[in-house]
Parts: sequence; structure tokens; C-alpha cells
Amino acid sequence: MLKNYDLTDKLTFRVKAACSYYASVATDNELREALNWARENGQEILFLGGGSNMLFHRDFDGLVIKIAHEGVEVVGDDGRFVEVVAGAGEVWHDFVMKTIDEGWGRIENLSLIPGCVGASPMQNIGAYGVEIVDVLSWVEAICVSSGELRRFSKEECELGYRESIFKGREKGKWAIVRVAFRLERGSELKVSYGAIKDELASVDEWTHREVSNAVIRIRQSKLPNPAEIGNAGSFFKNPILERSEFEKVKAEYDGVPAYEQEDGRVKVAAGWLIDQAGWKGHSRDTHGVHAKQALVIVNYGGASGEEVWALACDIIESVKEKFGITLEPEVNQIGL
Repeated sequence: MLKNYDLTDKLTFRVKAACSYYASVATDNELREALNWARENGQEILFLGGGSNMLFHRDFDGLVIKIAHEGVEVVGDDGRFVEVVAGAGEVWHDFVMKTIDEGWGRIENLSLIPGCVGASPMQNIGAYGVEIVDVLSWVEAICVSSGELRRFSKEECELGYRESIFKGREKGKWAIVRVAFRLERGSELKVSYGAIKDELASVDEWTHREVSNAVIRIRQSKLPNPAEIGNAGSFFKNPILERSEFEKVKAEYDGVPAYEQEDGRVKVAAGWLIDQAGWKGHSRDTHGVHAKQALVIVNYGGASGEEVWALACDIIESVKEKFGITLEPEVNQIGL
């Protein structure tokens, strides 16, 4: 147990933040011990994975628990489908690379997404036409209050667009320790979303690895590397509009990037809305909006969480005024 711990280097936003206490746990029993200590000492708890989807507004007065469970194991294989379990502390991109090396498909489109495996079902991460809901088998999590280990089926996780039961009505009650995925040898390639087809135009044979390479090139060309510029990836969710709302926007702003949803609603590209509102490349010296992707707020160095949030609020207000659409943050706000 470490006291007065500096979290800055563990957060991809690189916003200066600290916590009263810090513990890294690599087993279920170590996690239970940390939870017991927090209860006995009256400490609030915050779980940390890769630190890639958080904005701290102030220091955290409590215990931050780093979930460091590692390991990848095959628990089911019928020759075509493979059930693979990964520890919540595994680096997500490294896990994706391992699945490609093993010949298991279905998550190659999720290459280079920052963070750890444990956050993947919590956020229902997604990119280029694939979401975790498409491949999830189950999640194992430990109850914060009792230490009980429970397995949640995919249905019980209640996955939605960047949402899950762990971000909704069960928020703060469970610590994800393991995630199981249903992967497939020779799975169908998904290349119709974004610029993947264009990236593959010069490739003779399209494979899962080539799709992954294309996604990596696309992401690297327009998204800042958190190791070089502080950021948390996409700061805002893409808003999902009712059909009538979308038709009003489309009538006034032709060309808005939009994606039909199964329920008849329409998802609109938040980055396009922010760009059209004039924020792309906006700078406030220590922080600003990325010059190549308006969906990403960046910390050039020295920005506080409150300053970053003030910029985000200005963007929300501006887009609301111009389009009548209210953006919601995808990044978790800590201490707001």
C-alpha cells in the first residue's frame, strides 16, 4: 500500500493528479485484501486499468486500485470458434496482436485502442464497425462489498453504445478481473467502415493481419500518441439521434456523416459536428483540440483537469447552439 501516490504517469491524459493511497493487485485474493483494507479504513475506492479513459478534476481522496491481472488462456476450442480468457490487466492492443498471431479473428478492427482488457466490456469499446458486444462471452468480476466472484454472461453485462451494467446501475459495485471472448478462425473480414478499404487497395491478399495493419495506419495518421501528447482518445460519444431529429440536421447540413442503427435511429459523427463548429485545431496553449481529429482533446503539457473540462464544456455548448445536439463525454470524469 503506497501513500500520497502520484498518478500522473499512469494517466494517458497526463493531467497532474494524485491519490491518498495506491495498490496494484495481480490476483483475486490481493484484490480482496485491498478491498478489505479500504472498508476497514473508511476509504473510497477507484479502480484503474490502463488510465486511458479518465480525466481527473482533482486529487482522489481514497484508495486507487490498479487491476494488474494478466494471462491469456484458451478454455474452449471446437476447431472453428475459440473461447479465450484474458486477465483484466492485459494491455488491449497486445492482446489483439496475440489473437492475430494465433489465427483468431473478429477483433482485428480494434487494434491500437489504448487501455486494458478489463475496460473493454465496461466501455463496450468499438471501432471500424466492430464492438465488444460482437465478441464477448462473459465477464468475471469481484463484488466490492463482499469479495464474491461472479460471472456475468454477455446478456447480463447489458452492453450498449459505450455503456454497460458496470457503468450504469452497478457502477462502482464490481471490479472486473477476467474477460472471455468468442473468436473465430477464418472469420469474415469487416472492411466497409471508414477508410479500411482504401488502405487495403494496394494489398494483394486481404487477411486479418492486413486489416489490423490498415487500422493501425489509419489511427496513427489522425490520432495523437498518448506517449507523446496527453489525451484520452475520443473525448465525446457519437450522438445517436431519433430519425426525425436527424432529418432536421440533414436538411440544413448536407453531408453529415451518419450511420443507420438497427432500431431506426441514426448515429452522427461527433468529430464532424465539432469540426463544423470551428473547434478543430483550437489551442489554449497548454491544451486544445487535435489538429487532425476534432474528437480528441489534447494536453500539450501543464493543463489541469478543470481547464480541459472547461474546454469540453465550451465545445458542448457550441455544438448545441449550432446543431441542437447535445454531446456527451465518453471519457470518465473523476472528481467532477
